[in-house]
This record gives sequence, C-alpha cells and structure tokens, in this order.
Amino acid sequence: MLLLSPQNWADYELIDCGAGEKLERFGAYILARPEPKALWDKSLSQKEWNGLAHTRFVQGAGFGKSGKEDSGSWVLVKKMPEQWSVDYQGNGFAEKMRLGLTAFKHIGVFPEQAPNWDYIYGATKRIGDEMGGVPKILNLFAYTGGASLAARAAGADVTHLDAVKQVVTWARENMVLSGMDGIRWMVEDALKFVKRQARRGSLYQGIILDPPAYGHGPEGERWKLDECLFALLRECNAILAPKDSFVLLNLYSNGYSAVLANTLVREAFGGAGHTSFGELIIKDRFGKQLPLSVFVRIER
Repeated sequence: MLLLSPQNWADYELIDCGAGEKLERFGAYILARPEPKALWDKSLSQKEWNGLAHTRFVQGAGFGKSGKEDSGSWVLVKKMPEQWSVDYQGNGFAEKMRLGLTAFKHIGVFPEQAPNWDYIYGATKRIGDEMGGVPKILNLFAYTGGASLAARAAGADVTHLDAVKQVVTWARENMVLSGMDGIRWMVEDALKFVKRQARRGSLYQGIILDPPAYGHGPEGERWKLDECLFALLRECNAILAPKDSFVLLNLYSNGYSAVLANTLVREAFGGAGHTSFGELIIKDRFGKQLPLSVFVRIER
C-alpha cells in the first residue's frame, strides 16, 4: 500500500494539526479550520496558532444555521483578501488555482490531491505517446478542476463534469488562470452521463472519479456513495478503453479503507489491469501524518 503526499509545493504547507483542527498556509495566507481526522494534540500552543492565522473557520455560525455539518463562517484575524490564487508546479506541468473563503470550510483546492495530479499528467502523456494520438479523459465529480488541468496540460481531450454549476464556473476560471483552453464543461449527474456515453459507444483512455459521500445532481438526482458507487464503476467499465487506459478513484469517506476501495475497483473492472492503491497524507512541520483520502489506480 502506498502513502503519498505533496512534494516541494512552495505555495502550500500544513503547519500543524491536532485537536480536530489543521493550520495551513496557502500562498501568503494561513488558515485554521476543522479537521475531524486530527485526533491527537497540537504541537504548537493555541496562542501560537492565533498569532499565525489570518483567518479561522467556525462551524455552526452564520450559514451554519442551516444545520449542514461543514457549514459555518470565517472569522478574520488579520487582513487578507476573500479570494487569492496559488501556483502548483508539477513534474512537467503547472497549474494556477483561485482560492476563496466559502461557507462550507472548503477553499477551492484539496492539497493532498497533488500526487494524483502528477499521476494523471504522467499517465495521460504516456498513453498519448503510446497511442500516437490525443487521449480522451473524463473527470467525474471534478470540483474546481485540479485533475482536469493536469490532464489538459498533458495534451488530452478533457471532459470535466460536476453537478454544481458554480464549481464548474470556478474550474473554468482556473483553466484561464493556468493559461489553458479547450476543456469540455458539463453540469450533469455523473451516472446519467456515463450511461449515455455507454449507449453511444464512447470510449475514454482515462476516467477520474472523486465522489462525495452524499450529493444531488442538477435535477435533484440522489447520490449516496454506499448505494451508488459500485453501479457507477460498473458503468465506467463499459466506456474505458480496453488498452492504453487508466482509472483513478479517490474517496474521502471515513468508512472506506484503501483495501476496500481496491476491491471495489477490481471487481467493477473485471480484475483486468494492474492496480495500485493507498492513502493520500500530508505531513506537518512536526512530522505528524494526517491521512485525508484513499485512492486506487488501475492501468490497462
């Protein structure tokens, strides 16, 4: 099992984590926000956290009255903009992403995903060279587009799909910031789209999935990971090219282990191809390892 973390990312650092929180630097600004997986003590004192942070996220305040688990509001401690950007320099490619203080503690990027972006770029470029053409890559539950940009930087024909129009617009902004163009944008339910592509006989050289535990499609379609994931993976098998292709599945759900995710993928895709799996982690300044998601990769 692999343990992967971002390497040499100048614009990001996990400074400290513990007591259900994490202290992170994104570019020039330091944010404190909840992290339920940080079950240990902080290495720095609360006074030191307060002295470093530009802003902290408070759950249950402001928008948190809606009762949604991750909702709340940001409390500014030092002057900083509500929106700013960070650069990511990958192995052979670069991205720029706009960040923003949202009402759901997310800011537009999941930094632990950087190793997946590096993998996507490398796998896509390799497949393009081997097939002597342009690979087709499908990114489902694509959020603000870090994975889409990596695939596009490698020369792929990229379809970026998410059920939320606002985050698709955000991803389009990131494409422009990164000096790229040509990504196909879709605001649609993932399962409906994949089934339609299967009926049309469409094939993709790469399929990327980063599904939430719960969600809704643009027309109210219900998504529950436990009930829908295996069916979606089976449908994806029908549109994955039989050779020179890859699948990347990322899962944040606390109840899913890397071994479970690997079994899901192998069963859904008929056991064909080479699989690797593991966890995405981030280390803080004190060497504490914070596990944030599990991943599976299958290559044909």
